[in-house]
Amino acid sequence: MEPTIQKETGCCPELNVDIWQDKFFNWKDKKFIKDKVSTFFYMPLNFGKVITKLFRKVESAGASIPDYLCLSYHTSKWNMDIYLAVDQEITGANNLVMNGKFYTRVYDGPFKDTGKWAKDYNINAREMGLTIRKMYMWYTTCPKCAKKYEKNPVVLLGEVD
Repeated sequence: MEPTIQKETGCCPELNVDIWQDKFFNWKDKKFIKDKVSTFFYMPLNFGKVITKLFRKVESAGASIPDYLCLSYHTSKWNMDIYLAVDQEITGANNLVMNGKFYTRVYDGPFKDTGKWAKDYNINAREMGLTIRKMYMWYTTCPKCAKKYEKNPVVLLGEVD
């Protein structure tokens, strides 16, 4: 896959929405490192600390983060798993691979609309005859960069049958 981002803020790259809007991706052994974030009613509490730790591991390994892809999977109101895409195995990290077919759809707006987006995503997938086995969210920008870009694209990504 070609790079879909460019650095403009020195922080979060701006997402090329066209590459992710209503697309299907087939992943074979796509590499990720995984960690956990504490949440309070789904609101992340220590996301910055955890992602900084993961970024440092990637940097120390001389690796890169394809597309700056970081998936979130809410396991409950109190916990969230994050999966940071990497281009190689990272020593000292929880390495894993993902395989399968994934359907993506991009939304834009405040984070408080996440529930509405998930509902719309599931309706849209059902109308397409898709069964979502597991749904991830990719919060592509931090609040500061979302303000600078004047948009807050969030990609919903579901593993489909």
